[in-house]
Amino acid sequence: MPEICLLGTGGMLPLKNRYLTSLYAEYNGKAILIDCGEGTQVAVAEHGLKMSRIETILITHSHADHVTGLPGLLLSIGNCSRTEPLDIYMPESAEKTVRSLMAVCGKLPYEVKIHVLPDRSPTAFTADRIDPMLMISTIPLSHSVECIGYKLTLSRKPVFEPEKAKELNIPVNYWKKLHSGESVTLDDGRKIFSSDVTGKQRPPVVVTYTTDSLSLDSIADFSSGADLMICEGMYGDMEKKQSMNEKGHMLMQDACRLAEKAQAKRLWLTHYSPAETDPCIYNEELSAIFGNVVISHDGEKITL
Repeated sequence: MPEICLLGTGGMLPLKNRYLTSLYAEYNGKAILIDCGEGTQVAVAEHGLKMSRIETILITHSHADHVTGLPGLLLSIGNCSRTEPLDIYMPESAEKTVRSLMAVCGKLPYEVKIHVLPDRSPTAFTADRIDPMLMISTIPLSHSVECIGYKLTLSRKPVFEPEKAKELNIPVNYWKKLHSGESVTLDDGRKIFSSDVTGKQRPPVVVTYTTDSLSLDSIADFSSGADLMICEGMYGDMEKKQSMNEKGHMLMQDACRLAEKAQAKRLWLTHYSPAETDPCIYNEELSAIFGNVVISHDGEKITL
C-alpha cells in the first residue's frame, strides 16, 4: 500500500523547526515527490526516506518556496548512482523557471525528462514509471501566479480468492496472471477469466494535494471521497481572511470546509505562514468544522 510523508509544512521560507511544504509518496519501492522548496533533500534524509527512489517530481507552480530546492535535490539524486531517467511534470508557466534552475546542475548522470502540463485546464496521465495502475490528475487553482493541484489515484486489483482457484483445479503457476486481470487457457482447454477467481473490485486509494490557492468549490469536487486530502492553511486567524484572499491563499477554516464538502476521509493541513508558530491552538475550532482534520507537522506519515 502507498506510504505518504509530508516532508515539511511551511510556506514562504524554511524555519529551524519547519521545512517547506513537500510531499513524498512511495509505492512498491518507487516514489513521487510533489514540490521541492529550499532544503527538500535535507528533509528527505531527516525523515528516513530515500532520494534514490524518487522517479517522478510534480511541481505546482513557480514560486521559490516550491521549486528552489530542485538543483540540490537533483544533484543529491545523482550522488546516489542513479542512471535511469527521472520525470518532472509542471504547469507550462513554470517551465522556464525549472529549466533555469536545472542549468546550475551541470551535467547530471541521468536524463531529466520535462513534461509540461496545461495551466488552466485539467488533465490526467498514467504514472507508468511508478505503476501502470497509478493515475495522476490535475486541477487549475487560483493563486497570484498560475498554479495546479494534483490527485494521485491508485487503482487496486480485486482480491484473489485461492479457494475458487482450487475448486476449479487451476495450477498455481496460473494464479499470478489471473490476479493481474489476464485470462488463461489451461492444458485441458478450459479458458479461465480473472473474474472467476477474484472477489469484488476494490475502491482506489486517492490522495489530493492543493496548495497555494483561494478556496474553490472545484477543490472539493476534485477531492471528493479522498482517502487523504492535503490542503493549505496559511493562518487560523479569521482576521487574516481578506489579506490571504488578496494574495491567493486560504485559511485553515477554508480548507476544513472544503474537506467537509468533499466528504474526504481525512484532511492534513499544511503550508503554514512563518508567523503561525503554533497552528495547533486552532485544533478545537477546526475539528468543529471537520472532525478528521490533522494539523500536520513535518514528517507526518500514513500508510493507506
